[in-house]
Amino acid sequence: MDLSIIIVNYNVKEFLQNLIHSIEKASSNLTKEIFIIDNASDDGSVDFIKEKFPQIKLFANQKNLGFGKANNIGLKEATGKFILLINPDTIVAEDTFEKMIQFFESNQNVGLAGCKILNPDGTLQLACRRSFPGPWTSFTKVTGLSSLFSNSKIFARYNLTYLDENQTYEVDAISGSFMMMRKEVYDTVGGFDEQFFMYGEDLDLCYRIQKAGYKVFYVHTTQIIHYKGESTKRSSLDETKVFYSAMHLFVKKHLSSSLLVEIILRTAIAARSVFAFIGIRKLILISVILDFIFFDLCLYAAEQIYHSLSTWSGFPNFAIPIVYTVPALIQNFVSLAISNYKKDKISVSKTFIAILISLPILTSLTFFFKDFAFSRAIVLITYVFLFVALAFWRIFFKIIFKSGLIDDDLKQKRTLIVGLNENAIQIGKKIKKKKTDRRTVVGLIGFSNKNIGDKLESFEVIGTDQNIRRVIKENKINEVIFSSGDLSYNKMMEIVSKCREENVEFKIVGSNLDFIVGKTAVTMLDDLPVIDLNYNISMPQMKFIKSVFDLSIVIPSLFLVYPFIFFKSKLVQTQSDFTKFVLGFPNVLNRSTSLVGPQSSEKAEDNFLGKTGLTGYWYIENDNPEELEKLNFYYAKNQNIWLDLEIIAKSLNKMWSKK
Repeated sequence: MDLSIIIVNYNVKEFLQNLIHSIEKASSNLTKEIFIIDNASDDGSVDFIKEKFPQIKLFANQKNLGFGKANNIGLKEATGKFILLINPDTIVAEDTFEKMIQFFESNQNVGLAGCKILNPDGTLQLACRRSFPGPWTSFTKVTGLSSLFSNSKIFARYNLTYLDENQTYEVDAISGSFMMMRKEVYDTVGGFDEQFFMYGEDLDLCYRIQKAGYKVFYVHTTQIIHYKGESTKRSSLDETKVFYSAMHLFVKKHLSSSLLVEIILRTAIAARSVFAFIGIRKLILISVILDFIFFDLCLYAAEQIYHSLSTWSGFPNFAIPIVYTVPALIQNFVSLAISNYKKDKISVSKTFIAILISLPILTSLTFFFKDFAFSRAIVLITYVFLFVALAFWRIFFKIIFKSGLIDDDLKQKRTLIVGLNENAIQIGKKIKKKKTDRRTVVGLIGFSNKNIGDKLESFEVIGTDQNIRRVIKENKINEVIFSSGDLSYNKMMEIVSKCREENVEFKIVGSNLDFIVGKTAVTMLDDLPVIDLNYNISMPQMKFIKSVFDLSIVIPSLFLVYPFIFFKSKLVQTQSDFTKFVLGFPNVLNRSTSLVGPQSSEKAEDNFLGKTGLTGYWYIENDNPEELEKLNFYYAKNQNIWLDLEIIAKSLNKMWSKK
């Protein structure tokens, strides 16, 4: 047996299918065995593997045993001359296995090796070659010196960024996502230390292998793509806590030869853990602090206003520490209780709910604490200001920092499909037909200049694999899709490497053409029936918020803008798009239309699509009438106030540019 391949799976069956497909191509000239150890996945992985790949040796754990312990199950069964440990969210090139085995056979002192690992955008995944976390290495990593001086041999030892990624050399450690070793090394050293649940076990294994007299190498001559972190995204584990606990364990086990060394390393790891914790939750911390500050500013303003309008002299000195802390903290705790503070987005609507909840709580407390029952008028004035202040800073933050304004899923994707055969055409058709996302197929990429300009069905060939970088730049492409059946994995990785600086994500369609896998998500290509889909626009709370939003814009506009536009329309025979837009405001007031919505049609009257809009995607993106229905469905599914604001802003810009 040439090669034993061990894969630990946890809830990533879609990625696993593509990996196995690439393994089959890469091992056509080798004898192999594949072990999949499933760590109690709940996404149907076990049944999926049994049905699709009955030839694979499957071990289905009843609970999540962790990465190292699960791998050890496969290691005990492995009989191949070489053993490969590989993550399920990867794909390998056709030459990967043969080149790695050739490297081992030419370097008998090498016991463990890893290849070049690419991120989905083509950049190098730094963990594929690194050093052990010694005192100086940890210090430079924690302080950011390794990133600041990434080309320095002195400062950049942790990820070895000063070394050429296109050279092969000995390293301290490689990534657990791709580790190939000799069977004799496993027989000598053993498998992973099961004290490590996840993270750190690869460092530990590399350390023990070197202690046994073998070398660990980074090999640049072949490469894989790794969609890093897919399993952890589907788990409830605190990834940061688990990672730094593993680092503590590694230091304790191998690098605590002196008290000073242990103190330095533990301090560095603890500091890094704190920074990582803050980094992940910085938006929560910012929200809590700003809410507290603005609450106190509103309270101070209310105090001054009430003081100027009455004979009240202000809060007594003994009460100031309490009144300027407790009410603001109540607001914070209510926001926390209703999940208003999130690490990836900020919400104005939930903030309003939190204010409405905290107001009666605060006024009720004054009945029990008479010494602080100064005036309910101050409370009411404070909360009037608070409605504006807390909403204002969130809106300002969203606009300036583009944080939470539009979710990444709602951004338009301009897509290239690589390939010209039937699979590529079918992918394009499915994307075009799919109503629930905003992909637009810009064109196809072929492999010969003679095909450029050809039309395959409704899709034009606009470039080749040789000029794909220029095509991406000129057409503002942000997504490139490969069909796993259309071209070799070597060719895919060649294209990915070539375009690594273009800020584009590369994705792969499953061999059955039923899903797209990428760094951000797994996207199903076939829509479910409409009745089974959850459309935002049909939800009662979204309808209410949308109505309030419409009226808050239309009512003042009927007094400030509408009269001028109305009289202007009587004097001028031709009406601009802006004039038509404003003249439709009375229809919004009588609830027959909405500011933003689908274009008027029979289908648009269906309850899940919402009311006809004075503007919408149909207006700002009407260059492709064939996609009108898709745009209407997409808007209905993803409607929210920020999406409405974005559409109105783009509509007004388009209207004014036409004048």
